[in-house]
Amino acid sequence: MLLAVDTSTQMVGLALYDGVRVLCEMTWQSRSHHTVELSPAVHEVLERCGARPADLQALGAALGPGSFTSLRIGLALVKGMALALKIPVVGVPTLDALAAGVPTGGAPGTMPLAAVLQAGRGRLAVVWYRVQDDRWQAQSEPQMVTVEELSQKITKPTLVAGELGAAERQILARKRKNVTLLSPAQSLRRPGYLAEIAWERWKAGQVDDVVTLAPIYLHVAEAIPG
Repeated sequence: MLLAVDTSTQMVGLALYDGVRVLCEMTWQSRSHHTVELSPAVHEVLERCGARPADLQALGAALGPGSFTSLRIGLALVKGMALALKIPVVGVPTLDALAAGVPTGGAPGTMPLAAVLQAGRGRLAVVWYRVQDDRWQAQSEPQMVTVEELSQKITKPTLVAGELGAAERQILARKRKNVTLLSPAQSLRRPGYLAEIAWERWKAGQVDDVVTLAPIYLHVAEAIPG
């Protein structure tokens, strides 16, 4: 059984996964209360499934990019559990988990995907993806952009998914010939996908060093507390 934890932004997610089923999945907007909400939420997820911490065999953690403080809180909890339970950890880039939930059939030909999340101060973190072997594969490192800059970068038909406010959606929607905006529900970062990726990598022996595993930060000096 694997527990996946995503605290990349104000949207927090937890999922319990056994390789066959997503046993429990929880997503909520924390409003910067990650420290007080995360541990009780983990307890609730386990309790709802009749599981105990000792039943966990591995942990999956979203690595960002995202909020400096939020990522640290989530990773600190995951590392603490891993050391206490003596189980492996798999770190997964946050936007890889988001992209995993976007159907590849919606990207005919070479249509790319721009996966985004909130990065603070009116900026977005974006990673560009293309379909390879029926999966979304990252084509870039995470980049920090404003929504206006993102709009300018999209010069051909592109799917856009992720955390976007009403004003950001309105700006991108103006380029409707080239921008296909996924709905808010389709754009939600589901921790079940994070759990699936982490499970697959764990089973393949692709685990991380719990001591050295670190979040993905963009412009650390300007990071915004989560």
